[in-house]
Amino acid sequence: MDQQRLVAARKVVQKSNRASEGGAQSVDRAATMLLLVGRAGTAGARLADLVAQSDLTKPTVHRILLALVRAGLLDQDATTRAYHLGPELYALGALASPRFGIHGASIRSLVRMSAHSGDSAFLSVPRDVYSICLHREDGPYPIRVQALAAGDRHPLGVGAGSLAMLAAMSDTEVEAAIAANIADGSLQPHPNYTVARLRELVRETRANGYALNPGLMLAGSWAIGIAIRGPDKRPIGALSIAAIEHRMSPGRQRELVPLLKAEAREVESRLGKTKVGALPRTKPPGVK
Repeated sequence: MDQQRLVAARKVVQKSNRASEGGAQSVDRAATMLLLVGRAGTAGARLADLVAQSDLTKPTVHRILLALVRAGLLDQDATTRAYHLGPELYALGALASPRFGIHGASIRSLVRMSAHSGDSAFLSVPRDVYSICLHREDGPYPIRVQALAAGDRHPLGVGAGSLAMLAAMSDTEVEAAIAANIADGSLQPHPNYTVARLRELVRETRANGYALNPGLMLAGSWAIGIAIRGPDKRPIGALSIAAIEHRMSPGRQRELVPLLKAEAREVESRLGKTKVGALPRTKPPGVK
């Protein structure tokens, strides 16, 4: 009898575990939809695109989207049928903004950088083993690079701002981030970024005092970046300037790097006065 009760108890636990895993999977899928719609920008995301990008079936994606629309987290355009971020996300963002104030602390710097250089200025932050672009500020120069937009996520090391943050980490964190992005396939779309090349780029960034992306993400699109550090000297973000290749010569790099460094220190000063940090940063796998 005791054995029968033990078997029955195990079945209950197994069923509960499966239910928990299913619930977690649903949350993961919903979060993925929100990120994909957010990255689509002002044009919105079509159902067919979300199906292709998520590798989920059309009925599953449609069911998730409907649930998010009902919750106000997404909105669907009545004419185009494209999905956009919803009003509840705006409200949640407003509530979260005091904690994630690196964006507000960087706006004036981004405007000055884009105006002074004439090119595009960016703010990026680290999130786990990735870099997320929070803001893009375009300058008056008519030819603009298209390698990075607000909401884009890249493996740490891919792109100037992302590389600046990776190089500002410890050697252990650098290796863990590279290994994690190799393992989950995040570096596959970026064939120019091999393990050996990333390590070399980290060494060069540390030696030069700034990160350089010589068209590795997108041919003809060059960029330089500087890390923004928190009170503990760990990277909490990065400022970068991107331009077409002939506008990022060695001489112009020498002209723009002091501007980047000055603005990065200014952002750090503002954050220090307001005691506001960046996005919560989780350590790469394998780093304690």
